[in-house]
Amino acid sequence: MTLMIKEMVKSERPRERLLKYGSESLSNSEILSIILKTGTKNTNVLEISNNLIKKLDGFSNLKNVNKEILIKEKGIGIVKAIELLAAIELGKRLFVKKDDDKKSKRYLNAKDIFYDNKDLFIDIKQEYFYCIYLNSNKEVIERKMLFMGTVNKSLVHPREIFKEAYLTSASGVVCIHNHPSGDPTPSIDDIILTKSLVQIGNIQKIPIIDHIIFGDNRYYSFYEDNKLKI
Repeated sequence: MTLMIKEMVKSERPRERLLKYGSESLSNSEILSIILKTGTKNTNVLEISNNLIKKLDGFSNLKNVNKEILIKEKGIGIVKAIELLAAIELGKRLFVKKDDDKKSKRYLNAKDIFYDNKDLFIDIKQEYFYCIYLNSNKEVIERKMLFMGTVNKSLVHPREIFKEAYLTSASGVVCIHNHPSGDPTPSIDDIILTKSLVQIGNIQKIPIIDHIIFGDNRYYSFYEDNKLKI
C-alpha cells in the first residue's frame, strides 16, 4: 500500500526536505510533487509525479506538455494542470530576456530580430506566432504571442493582430513565427497570410514592417526578400 505524504517520516517529505536542505537537494519528482500539492485517495502526489514523468518519457519533456495531456493523468485535474503550466512557463521566461529589457530595444533589420528572439522557439514542436509592436522610432513597445497552431499551420486572425496594435498605439508590426521542421522557407499559407496582413496594415495605417520565419539557426525575411509589396 502506498504511503500518503502525511504518513511519511516528516524529514523525508518534499516540502520539509526543501526547507532543510534547499531546492537543489530535491529530485525531479519531488519538485513536481510540491507544485501538484496533493494526491488522490489511493495514490500519493509523489507517485502521481513519477507516473507523469514516465508517461512523458522524461522530466525534460514537461516543457512541451499541454493541458489536454495533463488532465488525462489520474490525479491531475484542470486546476493542477493550470498551476503546472504556469510554473513551466515561468521557468521558460527565466531563460529568455525580460520583456522589460526589450522595451528600449530598437529593431532596424531582420538579423537583429532573429538573434534577439530565436530563444522563443527552442524545442517547440508546433508553430507559435508572435507580433512585435514598434513605435515610430522602431523601438519595441510590446511582444505578444497571439496564436499557437499545429506543426503544419497556424490559424492567424488579422483582427487580433491589429487590435493589439491599436491597444499599444503601435506605428508598425513585425510578425514572427517558427517552422518546427527547421526549414524557414515560406509556405503558400505564409505567403497568402503575409499579403493579407500587408494590405490590411496599409489600410489601417499600421504597416507590417516584416514577417520573419524562424528555422534551425536560420531565418527567412519577407522584407529582405522584397515580398512586402502588394
